[in-house]
Amino acid sequence: MNKNTRKKLDRVLYFLVGLFFFSFSFNFFLLPNNLVFGGVTGFSIVIKRLFDFNVSAFVLIVSMFLLVVSFFVLGKEKTLRSVCGSLLLPVFLELTSYLKPYIVFDEMELFMSTVFGGVIAGTGLGLIFRSGYTTGGTDIINQILHKFFRLGMGKAMLITDSVIVSSTIFVFGFTKFLYALLTLYIITFMTDRVILGVGKSKAFYIVTEKTQEVKKFVINTLGHSVTIFDAVGGYSKENQKVLFCVIPTREYYILKDGIKKIDEDSFFVVTDAYEVSGGE
Repeated sequence: MNKNTRKKLDRVLYFLVGLFFFSFSFNFFLLPNNLVFGGVTGFSIVIKRLFDFNVSAFVLIVSMFLLVVSFFVLGKEKTLRSVCGSLLLPVFLELTSYLKPYIVFDEMELFMSTVFGGVIAGTGLGLIFRSGYTTGGTDIINQILHKFFRLGMGKAMLITDSVIVSSTIFVFGFTKFLYALLTLYIITFMTDRVILGVGKSKAFYIVTEKTQEVKKFVINTLGHSVTIFDAVGGYSKENQKVLFCVIPTREYYILKDGIKKIDEDSFFVVTDAYEVSGGE
């Protein structure tokens, strides 16, 4: 088995294990305690309470609708990144629900369910993002907000998750809303920890012969800005360009792989960005 094949298999394994962890946490900790945490899956908890609608079916229907919207609004390339997660997440949600008769967490307090649910779900999402996949859903909405309203991806995520989590107040009450905020925080924290390092953002310094192609990938595909410096090679004495950009940690592997696909001989350095201020 060659190195590239093994990497692809590792990613598929990360993806599937991540889906299982996330779905297990949803069915055993988050859904039973009405802990709304954002995203289409989190919103399905509200829908189940209001209309007693099957959560797996709801996630599938909404995900399919958003994929169609994404295809026409965002294009084929960006849509393909969300297909696997959009199709397989509802399947894993349904399959793990059948484990309930065999695994019972007796009389677990709400706080403990929040902690365990958040940790396991965040670990699952971290593995999914680390594999280079996404779960679709509100990720598509965030990209649309970025495209048409020029919002940064971080701001777009904050808006969509805030709207969904805030619905908890009207459906489950203020106390559950506070637990929902704690759940969302734990999930976000664990997702970032699993993906890579302690920084919420990563700074890339990239040296490549294909400067324009890499720049277009960062701007058009990931939705982030790039700064280009003029530099001189210390050994070669040749003039060259250095691209600098800061991205959310969850997109680390997407950018890393994108650079390698564009220019296999590229050189780049990645560091933690502990604080980012200004810009989009």
